[in-house]
Amino acid sequence: MTEIVLQNDADAAAVLAALGSRSIVLIGMMGVGKSSIGRRLAGRLGLPFVDADTEIEKAAGMSISEIFARHGEAYFRSGEARVIARLLDAGPQVLAAGGGAFMNPDTRAGIRSKGISVWLRAEFDVLIRRINKRKNDRPLLQTSDPGATLRALLAEREPVYAQADLTIQSQETPHDAIVAEIVTALVGLLNPAAPAPGKLA
Repeated sequence: MTEIVLQNDADAAAVLAALGSRSIVLIGMMGVGKSSIGRRLAGRLGLPFVDADTEIEKAAGMSISEIFARHGEAYFRSGEARVIARLLDAGPQVLAAGGGAFMNPDTRAGIRSKGISVWLRAEFDVLIRRINKRKNDRPLLQTSDPGATLRALLAEREPVYAQADLTIQSQETPHDAIVAEIVTALVGLLNPAAPAPGKLA
């Protein structure tokens, strides 16, 4: 058990050393677990965790649902882009971005320049089950057929999400296991010259 902990510490240290001032930005659909996994990842790496949606609500002085209801999606997306651009200047950190944030070309460019993007990908069945628990908090799914709306969003967004630096499957497994997978993938991405565990250099 001690050896595993030491290996984990070494992986976290390797990620931090290579990250510099960049942020680790979690992207993906609503309900995929960006906030809960992001908090655990930040704890593992000893970095601050920031939820972009929470920062948007602070800046606007109202909830995201209220922003959508009062001002519409275009207004929200404009504010979201400004907030994320500001947050990216405050790295290193683990930043959870809203589901639609990565669709903005300027936001994608900013993340590419100042961060490492990690797409948390989940199958439709997993997402709809999670979303149904909190569907009132999902403005885009306030439709007559939330399932059809979600499928349409997935079809639109997944090709763009696929441009992320890393893709990690978010399954019905303990979040700590997903965090471990993210850290291992980050080590491979940020330290490509390092030998894989158990292999000769």
